Amino acid sequence: MKDQIGSFFYFPSLNFQRAAGGFGPIHINNQIVVDVPFPTPELDFDLLVGDWYSENFTVKSTSLKCPIPGKTYRFRISNVGNLWSVNFRIENHMLLLVETEGSYTNQTRLSSLDVHVGQSYSVLVTTGQHPADYYVVATPKIQANNSFAAVGVLHYDKSTALPTGPLPIGPDPNDINFSINQARSIMMNMTTGAARPNPQGSFNVTNVTLSQTFILNGHIAILDGFTRYTINNVSYISPSTPLKLADQFINGSGVYELDKYPIHSGLAAPVNGTFVVSGLYKGWLEIVFVNNGDMYDSCHLDGYGFFVVGFGVGQWTPEVRTTTYNLYNPIVRSTVQVYPGGWTAVYVYLDNPGMWNLRSQNLKRWYLGQELYIRVYDPDPNPAKERPPPSNLLFCGNQLF
Repeated sequence: MKDQIGSFFYFPSLNFQRAAGGFGPIHINNQIVVDVPFPTPELDFDLLVGDWYSENFTVKSTSLKCPIPGKTYRFRISNVGNLWSVNFRIENHMLLLVETEGSYTNQTRLSSLDVHVGQSYSVLVTTGQHPADYYVVATPKIQANNSFAAVGVLHYDKSTALPTGPLPIGPDPNDINFSINQARSIMMNMTTGAARPNPQGSFNVTNVTLSQTFILNGHIAILDGFTRYTINNVSYISPSTPLKLADQFINGSGVYELDKYPIHSGLAAPVNGTFVVSGLYKGWLEIVFVNNGDMYDSCHLDGYGFFVVGFGVGQWTPEVRTTTYNLYNPIVRSTVQVYPGGWTAVYVYLDNPGMWNLRSQNLKRWYLGQELYIRVYDPDPNPAKERPPPSNLLFCGNQLF
C-alpha cells in the first residue's frame, strides 16, 4: 500500500460470489508527513450501495454516533453493486467532493453524485440544517419511470422529527450529458500530496509520448447458442492452467497465444478465446473503451490506475485527442465508467510487470466473457519489481503435468 491512499472496497472475485456479499470498505490513510487537503472531519462513515437485495433491513448496531449540528463528516461511498450506476444525494445537504480511489480531487460542491459500479468517492457533508431526520437516497440510472431507490436516514443528534415528504429528486437518469459533465468536472488536485509528500501533479500526462493504443469495443453476441459478452468480438474463456503459471514456466504454450486477437478493431465474427495482449513495460498506453450497449458500463485494470483523459458519446476518433481530452489535470482512479453508446479514454503508465486483468465491472458482462489480460514483461529479474515464484508453489492445470 506504499503508493496508494484513499477509499476502496474488497469483494470476492470468483463467478457470482460478489452478488452474495463478502465485500467491505478499505481505508488507506496518508503518511503522517503528508497533509490531508481538508480539515479532519468529525467522523468517517462508510456507505456501500448495492443492487442485488430488495428487502428492507435494520442495522443492529448501537455504535454509530448521530451527527451533531454544525459539524463536518466524511462519507465514503462505494457502489458494490453488479449492474446499475446510481445517483447519490442527501436531502437538503450539499456534498463536497474531495477524493476518489486514491486521488484527491479539486474540491467541488455537488447536490448529487453519480457513482458507477466498482467506484468509490469521499465527500464531506456539513450538518448545517435544523436538527431533524433527512433522507439519504441512491437511485439507479435506468428508465425515468422506475420506482427503485435505496433509502436511509441522516438522523441528527437530538432529532425528534421523522423525515417527511417525498424523496429528494435527482437528475433525470436518462440525461447522459449531466453525468458526462459531472465526470469532466472531477479533476486532480495538482498541489496536494497523497501517497507521497510531493504534489500529485508532479507526475502527469501533459507531455507523454504514447507507446500503444488499444481500442476496445464491448458487444453482446450469441456463441454456440448462448449469450456472451465480448471485447473486439472475443469472449474470454478461462483456461484450465492459470495464465501466470503458464507464462512463468511454459511461455504460454498450449494455454494462450500472445497477441492473437486484434486490439484496434473487432474480428469479423464473434469467437470464444483466451485474450492476452502485450503491454510495453514503462510505456504509456492509451485505452479507448467503447460501449455499444444501452446501459452504463464500468472498466477496471488490476495493478494500475487510469489517468481519465476523456469521455464522449458517439464514435471515438483520433481528433478528439486535441479537442476533448484533458491532459492537464485528469483524475487518476482504478475504475472508470463508459456511457451507453459512448467512449472513455484513459492513459496508463505500464511500470508494473505482470499479467493483469482488464475487465468490465458489470458482473454479468464480466462473468460472460468481457475481459482480457495485459502481459507486461520486464526481462530484468530484479525481485523488487516482480517477486519470483515461491518454492512451495502449487502447480495446477493440464499443461504443466
